[in-house]
Amino acid sequence: MGLPWIGETIAFYRAQRTNQLFHAFFQPRFNKYGKIFKTRLMGSPTVVVNGPTANKFFMSNEFKLVISSWPTSSVQLMGKNSIMEKQGDSHRCLRGIIASTLAPAPLHTMVPRICTTVQKHLEKNWRHTQEISLHRSTKMVTFTIVLECLFGIRVDLEKMFRVFEKVLEGVLVAPVDFPGTKFRRAKRARGEIEKVLVGEVRRKREAMEGGRAGEDGMLLSMLVGALIRGEITEEEVVDNVVLLVFAAHDTTSYAITMMFKMLADHPDCYSLLLKEHEEIARTKRAGNEGLTFEDVKKMEYTWQVARETMRLCPPIFGSFRKATADISFEGFTIPKGWKVLWTTYGTHYDEECFADPMSFNPSRFADPIQAYAFIPFGGGPRLCAGYQLAKLIILVFVHYVVTQYKWSLVYPDEPIVMDPLPFPSKGMPIKISPKSVTTSSTAL
Repeated sequence: MGLPWIGETIAFYRAQRTNQLFHAFFQPRFNKYGKIFKTRLMGSPTVVVNGPTANKFFMSNEFKLVISSWPTSSVQLMGKNSIMEKQGDSHRCLRGIIASTLAPAPLHTMVPRICTTVQKHLEKNWRHTQEISLHRSTKMVTFTIVLECLFGIRVDLEKMFRVFEKVLEGVLVAPVDFPGTKFRRAKRARGEIEKVLVGEVRRKREAMEGGRAGEDGMLLSMLVGALIRGEITEEEVVDNVVLLVFAAHDTTSYAITMMFKMLADHPDCYSLLLKEHEEIARTKRAGNEGLTFEDVKKMEYTWQVARETMRLCPPIFGSFRKATADISFEGFTIPKGWKVLWTTYGTHYDEECFADPMSFNPSRFADPIQAYAFIPFGGGPRLCAGYQLAKLIILVFVHYVVTQYKWSLVYPDEPIVMDPLPFPSKGMPIKISPKSVTTSSTAL
């Protein structure tokens, strides 16, 4: 289990920083000890589990045998009243509100607004330049979609984006609250965000109580409606807006960015994807006719590419749980109070789950995948409530880019690093040029 108290934390962080958690940390230990091994990370005795059976067991036993366990810094910055910290009935209440808004049917109404947001972003930031940071662009557009389309919050987006980025820098650092530390800067930024959001929540409440709810901000309206009914508190509304903005925009933007990396590396796959989108574009009238939900449903191969990308390049490496009782699993006993860590890599890179696992083969997702083998969105009661929104954003963004622009990577071998989430070290700049009017007009 490594050194006293710190255990293998240094080796874990070193591997994480270089995006080598699987190859440098997990895989050697799986090879040596098997699919389950114990270690000590960040001061806690931890059991790392691997495989669909383990994933199903621990994810489905949330609230029964295990509970979510996040670092102190994450809890303080995301909010102790966010859904990631809630258990039992309070978790079910909040999840019900969020999931009902992000189900496929309600998302139908968001398609035109998402299309408009993506088109405006491309026109403003892509149309008149020859090179752009793809990662920053995808982060900005997803941030805008979540804040404006989902919550109906209209603020200075560039300023708010920078403040959110400061908070993200502190979510997995040591919670050392001294001047000059990342955590202190992140807490100060979090305070700025909270001040803005409290104002937005109170304005929304006043409008709803006065019968002036409006159509924007579907999810914020649902949360504030529950606040008015006394089901949740103002702190719960604010903390969950903060969490959902982070959860939606950082992971989704990375998935989109890595899709383009994979497509650049596999031109045959790009040809198939482009054909799918050109066929959809041909059904549109010249001008600015947007996509419909039915159009999005036709993007089957694109979603296969997205899932294969997230299999090889998962936006999160896994998640920690805490045992609430002694657990017996496959001949092992996990003592109460120990941490349990499941990893996406454990099954995503396993040849028992995916043939030739390190190859990029989107068509493998044309057939059903073994349950709990593909887990970029988690599973069980804590399955990501926003995965349908993430899917919608990914497909719409890819459509408008590939039908309107020619593009190529500036640095084909750009390294991926993690701090605390994975990202391309140079921002993945791409060279872009608008396609001809004849080609691109049918894409709008």
